[in-house]
Amino acid sequence: MTREHVGVKQVTPNQGTIVSIRGSVVDVRFAQNLPTIQSLLRTGEDAKIIIEVQAQRDAQHVRGIALTPTQGLARGMLVEDTGGPLLAPVGKAILSRMFDVFGNVIDRGPALAEVAWRPVHHTPPPLTQRSTKSEIFETGIKLIDVLMPLERGGKAGLLGGAGVGKTVLLTEIIHNMIGHHEGVSIFCGIGERCREGEELYSDMKAAGVLPNMVMLFGQMNEPPGSRFRIGHAALTMAEYFRDDEHRDVLLLIDNIFRFIQAGMEVSGLMGQMPSRLGYQPTMATELSALEERIANTENGAITSIQAVYVPADDFTDPAAVHTFSHLSASIVLSRKRASEGLYPAIDPLQSNSKMANPGVVGERHYALAQQIRRTLAQYAQLKDIIAMLGLEQLSVEDRRVVGRARRLERFLTQPFFTTEQFTGLKGKLVSLADALDGCERILNDEFKDTPERALYMIGTINEAKQNLAELKPTPTTTPPLKEEALTHAHDA
Repeated sequence: MTREHVGVKQVTPNQGTIVSIRGSVVDVRFAQNLPTIQSLLRTGEDAKIIIEVQAQRDAQHVRGIALTPTQGLARGMLVEDTGGPLLAPVGKAILSRMFDVFGNVIDRGPALAEVAWRPVHHTPPPLTQRSTKSEIFETGIKLIDVLMPLERGGKAGLLGGAGVGKTVLLTEIIHNMIGHHEGVSIFCGIGERCREGEELYSDMKAAGVLPNMVMLFGQMNEPPGSRFRIGHAALTMAEYFRDDEHRDVLLLIDNIFRFIQAGMEVSGLMGQMPSRLGYQPTMATELSALEERIANTENGAITSIQAVYVPADDFTDPAAVHTFSHLSASIVLSRKRASEGLYPAIDPLQSNSKMANPGVVGERHYALAQQIRRTLAQYAQLKDIIAMLGLEQLSVEDRRVVGRARRLERFLTQPFFTTEQFTGLKGKLVSLADALDGCERILNDEFKDTPERALYMIGTINEAKQNLAELKPTPTTTPPLKEEALTHAHDA
């Protein structure tokens, strides 16, 4: 299929005329053949204005949403039916490139060559083709793999505000996926600011992960129809790598709430009656049509990590409720932990995963994860007492719990490959077995006499021994933290 249009060529073009324009909503009259829903129409100078048919109003009129700005349109202008839906490019040539919703390259690179074009609308794979085996998707990041393991072919939600390390965490997962899993990563920016897109592109290039990556952006300044379809275009590319190339795909979506928001704008423009809190009545269906395509089949798996904005921190908001129902893991980023320098700044007590059960991860992993959560929860409860009365007022056993929890928190930090140039620390990839071994040894009080600093920003637990030699007291050594000093004093 050629790329002379976004649709299928017809011998005799089916033409209509514009009868009304209201912002992004355009009504078109066709005398004979009425275009099907989801067909693309072209109009304007050089046929640059593209409209997607959303409804057939009667035997001669269709109503569509413009996927491009509508400046310059006027009533009576000719419209040509392309005869097909929106298409996305697929093929090996799309790797390391950046696209818009129409499949145009926007990275100032050379034009695409040797690609095929496929419709962005697909049905999810049937249940008979899905893999029923639950597998862990190892990220090489200790905190995620131990406490909230991701599912291969599953969907994980990444909840966090600005500046808590969301993009850094996504970049690191991409780096680990490509370097150690031989997979493909696809980043889909829905309603992204152009600044964020440019920064991410530069970061990926600097980190050396671009050759096995595809990026798509429906930017914040683009019409809602364009933002609404960019997710479908990304999934079409992901399905190509899964089904044709038989490769595992990591699909990163930022932000899934903006997909719902774009659908709400389209629904409002089309004049549909709003549902609860102003959301579109078809929200559940639209979200499911996108999310259910992310699946694990016999050919490969599409594993998705999605940033989820929760409006006003209200977890009962319809957008949050419908999104969470699709997720297999929730990773909550904490500004408080980021301010304490505990990176990745994931809150282990608020985050969870349905894979963290003994039937999937095994009895030992499950028991250790539960013990870690219990220890961290006890420490969280004791923090108020420590703040008011001091550590010396705690019982010996409680002081041991605090020591274990603080050492666990520091062991679960990790230097990232993608931040080497900023921190000067060499990135570490830690296997699940090494991460579990380290946590188990800390819980068994093997490191109770080891300074907490020796466990901070290391890979495997054995590196703590090496750090211990470097932390011998010298005039320039940083004094121990107050709680750490008191712990040692009481233990002595």
